[in-house]
Amino acid sequence: MLHRVALPCALVLFLATATQAQIKPEVILEGLKCPSGVAVQPETGTVFVAETAASQIIRVVDGKAEVVVKEFPHDEYGKGPVYQIGPLGLAFINKSRLVVGDGSLKDGEEVVRVYDVPENGKEALSADAGKKTNPLAADGDVPGEGNFYAVAVDADDVYTTANGDDKKGWVARLKLEKEGLGKLERYIATKESVDVDAPAAITISPRREVVVGQMGEINDQKDSLLTFYDQKSKKLLMSLPAEMFDLVGLAYSPKTGRLYGVDYSWADPKQGGLYRLDAVRRDGKQVVKATKLIDLDQPTALAFNDAGELFVTVFGNGDGADESKTPATGKLLKIGEGL
Repeated sequence: MLHRVALPCALVLFLATATQAQIKPEVILEGLKCPSGVAVQPETGTVFVAETAASQIIRVVDGKAEVVVKEFPHDEYGKGPVYQIGPLGLAFINKSRLVVGDGSLKDGEEVVRVYDVPENGKEALSADAGKKTNPLAADGDVPGEGNFYAVAVDADDVYTTANGDDKKGWVARLKLEKEGLGKLERYIATKESVDVDAPAAITISPRREVVVGQMGEINDQKDSLLTFYDQKSKKLLMSLPAEMFDLVGLAYSPKTGRLYGVDYSWADPKQGGLYRLDAVRRDGKQVVKATKLIDLDQPTALAFNDAGELFVTVFGNGDGADESKTPATGKLLKIGEGL
C-alpha cells in the first residue's frame, strides 16, 4: 500500500528515456582539505565550499579560493584514518544568509550557524561571528546530537541531518524568524521510520516533501534508502532502496527536475560516484533505478546553479594535517549543463 499512497511523489522523478551524454567534470579547485559541503549563492551564482579539515568556509572568486568564514573549532571523526572535521553542510536562505551545519564540537554541543556573508574581497568572518542555534543536548535516555551533515532550506524552515543518535537517526528542524533564529528541535526520527541507520543526504522536492537519504551501514552492501516525508505531518510517504552504498548528497536539477545523488562508498572508495535516480516499475511496484554517471573518489555533496551546472565536492584521501605524508587531495568539480 505504501507505494500506492505515495505514488504522486514519483512525479518528482523522471523515467530514464535517453542515454546520458559523456560527462567530463572540470576541476575548479584542488588540494582542498576534505571538502564536505557545497552551496551556490542566489543571484550571484558564487560557489561556496565547506573545507571541513581546514576549519573554514571558502568561495570561488575568479577561479581561486577566498576564505569567507575561518577558525572553526575542530573535532575528530573516523577510526583509521581519523580526520579533523569542522563545518559540514551548507545552504543559502537568501543571497546574504548562509546556513552551516556544524561538526566541530562534541555531540550534544554542536549547533547550526547562520552567517551574513561579506562581499567578495572583504575580510573573512570568524566562526563565532554568526548567529547560532541551541545545541541538541542529551534529554533523558536520548543522547546529545551532532554532526549536522547536510542542510536543506524551504520557506521558513531549515532542515539538517544529524548523526549522533544511532538508535533514532534524527532530522532536525530550525524555524526561521524575523528577529533572529528559532529553536533547533529534533524533528523526524528516521531510523524508527525505516529501520536503517544514518540519515545523511537531504533536499526539498519540487512538491515540497523533505527528501532524505539514509546512508545505512558502512560496509560493502548497497543498503541506502531514498525516503520522502510530509513537512507538516512528518509522515513517511515513501521509502525505496537507492541501489547505492552510502548516499550522502541529493539535489534536483532546476532545468529537468531530475534527482541526482552522490555515493561516498566508505568501504570501497573506488565504487563512489555521481548517480541519476529515476523512477521505474519492476513487477508492478515503484522502485528507484540508480544510474551511475561518473566514478568519483569519495564525493560528499552536490549543488546546482540556476543554469543547470552541477558542482560536486570530492573528499579525497588526506586532510593535509601532515602534507609530507598525506597531502590534501580534495576537489571541487563542475559538470556542465544538461543534467
